Amino acid sequence: MNELNGYDIEDLSVDMSATFSKTITEADIVLFAGVSGDNNALHINEEFAATTSFGGRIAHGFLTASVISAAIANKLPGPGTIYLRQTLAFRAPVHPGDTVHATVRVKEVLHEKRRVVLETMCRVRGTVVIDGEALVMVTSGEGRLALAREHRITQTPQNDRVVPSEERQMPEITA
Repeated sequence: MNELNGYDIEDLSVDMSATFSKTITEADIVLFAGVSGDNNALHINEEFAATTSFGGRIAHGFLTASVISAAIANKLPGPGTIYLRQTLAFRAPVHPGDTVHATVRVKEVLHEKRRVVLETMCRVRGTVVIDGEALVMVTSGEGRLALAREHRITQTPQNDRVVPSEERQMPEITA
């Protein structure tokens, strides 16, 4: 694992999985509409949404999909992961108050490129609402060690910043 408790490429294997869950609130929907600019009446106008086949307001698809991002960033592979690609298929609506369970499963590990293919899925009460596949880049413990050896890098406790040895200054000691 890396120093942030994320999995390194060397730690990952096919079929590892993790789940992150989040209840989608009214506030989440309103804030997402504001941040994204997606003010579709289906998301923010209950009177209009009640006249649709959904029978009421639904969460933005990408708000729901963001729970996948949280699963990847916080659980598997975890901190230090870089998202490269994501496919999504929206299967069913998510309503305010629904709890979304996003599960990611390691489908393939590409050690030489530090890439991992993940199967991604969101469920609400057992129903698949989104599925897809992600490609992510992960950290490497071996890579950190090689870099440290090559550049003689150390970490200073004062600022938690990686400092090459040629930039380090020894503190002055007075007697």
